Amino acid sequence: MVELERLNNNFNIPNGTVYLVGGAVRDELLGLPVTEKDWLVVGVNPETMLEQGFITVGKDFPVFLHPETKEEYALARTERKTAVGYHGFQFHTSPEVTLEDDLIRRDLTINAIAKDAQGRIIDPFQGQQDLDRKILRHVSDAFIEDPVRILRIARFAARFAHLGFTIADETLALMKQMVARGEVDALIAERIFKEFNRALTEKSPEVFIQILRDCGALKVIFPEIDNLFGIPNPPLWHPEIDTGIHSLMVLQQCARISGDASVRFAALCHDLGKAKTPKNHWPSHKGHEKAGVPIIKELCQRIKAPKSWCELASLSSEFHLHCHRLMEMKPETIVKTLEKLDAFRRPERFEQFLVTCEADFKGRLGWENKHYPQRKQFSQLRETASTIDTKTIVQNCQNPADIAQQIYRARVQAVKEEKQQLINNLDVEYHTP
Repeated sequence: MVELERLNNNFNIPNGTVYLVGGAVRDELLGLPVTEKDWLVVGVNPETMLEQGFITVGKDFPVFLHPETKEEYALARTERKTAVGYHGFQFHTSPEVTLEDDLIRRDLTINAIAKDAQGRIIDPFQGQQDLDRKILRHVSDAFIEDPVRILRIARFAARFAHLGFTIADETLALMKQMVARGEVDALIAERIFKEFNRALTEKSPEVFIQILRDCGALKVIFPEIDNLFGIPNPPLWHPEIDTGIHSLMVLQQCARISGDASVRFAALCHDLGKAKTPKNHWPSHKGHEKAGVPIIKELCQRIKAPKSWCELASLSSEFHLHCHRLMEMKPETIVKTLEKLDAFRRPERFEQFLVTCEADFKGRLGWENKHYPQRKQFSQLRETASTIDTKTIVQNCQNPADIAQQIYRARVQAVKEEKQQLINNLDVEYHTP
């Protein structure tokens, strides 16, 4: 722990001790790469930190940037609940606040472990034991005071599910109590999106959604997703039947293909329109593709998701069946679909769209390892249509008003020829969901 020794000695923080805490200690004990370090300073006041060259950045409580590494250092603190919601806290820092005082306010026992300059582990709440047992357990009943912790626990469950971690029964019970008390209602959009965004990049993002559903928070935070559970799909194309389960399977498959959070979001939301299907039409969902677009837009607006997320998710909802049925479509329809997807000007987003389609296809019980040729085929058809010599068309066209139509016809012809070639070379069974 050379860094700790240097801080304790070279910076000469009077009466102060620096500890490595939280995720860095946890991940080190798990044998995982340490991507960021959280430092805790005990026994000093803010003025002392400033005198040593640290730069203050904390708004609600004292957090400082290291003058050389720019890593964050927080003073040991206690907190007291004063109102509902994430901001309803009063923080207290002083040289008298101990390491244990600070650790007990943390969310999980596995995050309430510290290491000193000599490399000794300080673990007052048996976090190492829970690491060995693969349990996500709250540190104290103060857990219920912060609704963001529901999102954090669900996110950690998504991060460590592949290692066998599960949430302690008593912790899940507390999460349910928090939902029942209305704490989740007070979550602000920025905090929801921040945790959601991070959760979508975890190893098993579908677990995040499942945990929120298990504690009752999903219907409060993401009612559009919660509404999908219990809605049946045609068994022929969906052996898993339930649309909510299908959506989680699609997200799981998308995580195997892409690490892009926006793509995973689009995959999760591609079937939101099925919640609008009248029950007497079940299990058919005709028109669900377009029906999902306004739902996605409302969801994105509420959680303040980026415009790019909303656009990709909306396109994935409206056109995913076009991709599945690619080889059944006429060349004219294929080109029109490419134009609606803005695939010629935005090929990168088009590739993202194709990933969501593949994830949708494979996100079905027993279909996980089936071949999905449409992704490569659609990409190839777009590339072929893009090779049209538009400059020559523009130069030779006598009436400028006819340019767009001539380019369209040229693309259709190119797609027609390429599609026939693809059909001739097709050597796998074609599936249409």
